[in-house]
Amino acid sequence: MPDNRKKIAEHLLNIHAVVLSPDDPFTWASGIQSPVYCDNRLILAYPEVRKDVIHAFVGLIKNNYPDAEVIAGTATAGIPHAAWIAEAMHLPMAYVRSSAKSHGRKKQIEGIVKPGQKVVVIDDLISTGGSVLKAVRALEEEAGASVLGVAAIFTYQLPQAEKNFEESGKPLATLTGFETLIHLAVEKGVISGTQLEQLKKWYADPTSEDWRKTKS
Repeated sequence: MPDNRKKIAEHLLNIHAVVLSPDDPFTWASGIQSPVYCDNRLILAYPEVRKDVIHAFVGLIKNNYPDAEVIAGTATAGIPHAAWIAEAMHLPMAYVRSSAKSHGRKKQIEGIVKPGQKVVVIDDLISTGGSVLKAVRALEEEAGASVLGVAAIFTYQLPQAEKNFEESGKPLATLTGFETLIHLAVEKGVISGTQLEQLKKWYADPTSEDWRKTKS
């Protein structure tokens, strides 16, 4: 696995931004029982981690989206990271609300995005990709932007996300992901080999209860 992906995954484990709990799963808003909980907002509290994350983002964008002209964050979790990336790369920054405001100028996109500008959308976490792809559509349909792709800190690497990005025609690049993290968690003794099997089964089919039958 690439060193950078492992380094970022280790940061997430160390600050408990990602918690693995196969024997006592979390419930997502969708109702799915998940053995993984990710809260990348915690990165904001750790300057050294934050610095490494932004440095990794800049490298990822230069490698995957070298023509980027604007950095756009998703509201709210992508906003701080987009701002730091834009500052580091000396690029304009904007952000996209989940829906247009009901008052004032009723804008969904804040900042200046000109027609034809090449934009990279920043999110902190990818589960199915639905919300960030909604932001992509808003940028292209409302602002006339050309979205190069999406960049995020962590992805659950769920099949539904892969399907959604494939259908959208937009690439996704992330700093780290589920597979890197769970193998690192075994190396560090955070989870057992049996729990690793549970996590793999959940990853293969999050809506199935079969993964919970493998007990440590």
